[in-house]
Amino acid sequence: MSLAGTPRRFSDMHRVIPDISKRMLTQTLRTLEREGLVTRHVFPTKPPSVEYRLSPLGRSVLVPLGGLIEWADARFDEIVAARRRFDIAAVGTVNVKPGNSRT
Repeated sequence: MSLAGTPRRFSDMHRVIPDISKRMLTQTLRTLEREGLVTRHVFPTKPPSVEYRLSPLGRSVLVPLGGLIEWADARFDEIVAARRRFDIAAVGTVNVKPGNSRT
């Protein structure tokens, strides 16, 4: 959703997306570009600057993705409770501390 409003440079996205490494962001952008969801624009400056934008295909997913985000926000407490139940049940068999999130 970082690209929904405006094109962004890599460093801008790295700042606004929490807890992502530069390597993972690079891999994700390459995958999104390959899938046709993002376009990459290189500007002939010194050093070259690169900007990422949503493609028309990428824009087409904003509404359904927005619905998923709204659903997750509305169910956040239920999701956290389910994680806690899972983690508590797993403590005896797996080295998991209650309360740790699994992603």
